[in-house]
Amino acid sequence: MKHKIFVYGTLKDGFRNRHVNTGTRLPGEFVTLEEFPLYIIGNRYLPWLLNQAGQGFQVVGQVFEVSDAALAKMDVLERINEPDWYVRETIQVLPRNDVDAEPISCFVYFGSLYGLQLETVHEGPVQEYTAEHASWFEAISA
Repeated sequence: MKHKIFVYGTLKDGFRNRHVNTGTRLPGEFVTLEEFPLYIIGNRYLPWLLNQAGQGFQVVGQVFEVSDAALAKMDVLERINEPDWYVRETIQVLPRNDVDAEPISCFVYFGSLYGLQLETVHEGPVQEYTAEHASWFEAISA
């Protein structure tokens, strides 16, 4: 079975965990239909999206079509079965430059509020996890 998933952080093209995301990318960039707060947290500078609709920004990301096996690998990476990590939920997204388009239902990984409270917040809320954010982790791990 194929699933659509909206990725906003390290699973995007060009970022450190893309190798885990073996899906096929839909062309273009997408934004969440609703606003959500996205933070950069912890000693690994993780992108941490909270399921608090109406706060933050329409978050920018990419949409991939993934198999059951690919989704299972991403679930392991995102530690969805561990307390205070991510949970996989369904949201609506739109093509970034076509807000009149029909929304697309996708899975997304939301970080826990408690997990956020346990970590240092480096920045946020932000609209997009960028190469600059990723470079912060790369600088300390070099």
